[in-house]
Amino acid sequence: MNDEQLLRYSRHLLLEEIDVGGQEKLLESHALVIGAGGLGSAAAPYLAAAGIGHITLLDHDQVELTNLQRQIMHTEQNVGKSKVDSGKAFLQKLNSGIHIETIEAKATSSLLDELLPSVDVVLDCTDNFATRHLINAGCVNHQTPLVSGSALRFDGQISVFDPRNSTSPCYACVFSPDENFEEVSCSSMGIFSPLVGIVGAMQAAQAIQVLAGFGEVLIGRMLLWNARTTQVDEFKISRNPECSVCGKAH
Repeated sequence: MNDEQLLRYSRHLLLEEIDVGGQEKLLESHALVIGAGGLGSAAAPYLAAAGIGHITLLDHDQVELTNLQRQIMHTEQNVGKSKVDSGKAFLQKLNSGIHIETIEAKATSSLLDELLPSVDVVLDCTDNFATRHLINAGCVNHQTPLVSGSALRFDGQISVFDPRNSTSPCYACVFSPDENFEEVSCSSMGIFSPLVGIVGAMQAAQAIQVLAGFGEVLIGRMLLWNARTTQVDEFKISRNPECSVCGKAH
């Protein structure tokens, strides 16, 4: 690190769990943030501020007025513009010393196959089961750690799925792709504004821990946050040996 970086990240360097070695790992890391909406608007800025050297934002959507209640990377001036372009402008103002890459597209299997070989961690900040399963399958195939978060109404959840760890479940171990979960969205159900900030910031924290290699990340555990009661619950989740994505047959 140069003198400016030593000063900029000095509060990280004071933490013995991170120190110079951990910060250098962050500066050399590549994080893929899929979804530049509510969760991504909280996760990506903290990744940028923390000094993740390469961040790729992937989203196909444009900024709408209804987004501004919670998607804090975007402003009134950017309504109608691409979310990834709006997000990139925000992140570059936050930290000009890192590389921000944008892809204005939907996540697809072929696109993930192209991106994941160079990615160190994926943050799933999307809002539907089909895309989450697609991302999970790609991460299992490429042995890429996945930080998964979701938020709806007053309820949020977060977990880490790391296919490099032989005991780690994958997303499909918990939510089987064969089950027909009802797709619901904040556009029909509503969402408490700060909830996406809480969950997205936790996603960033988990990703930074994965990259720097310290602490106990949420592998084999799922954290539930109820913003209405301010209650946090945690339950254990196990790898399913018969999982159609990461099980023995695969």
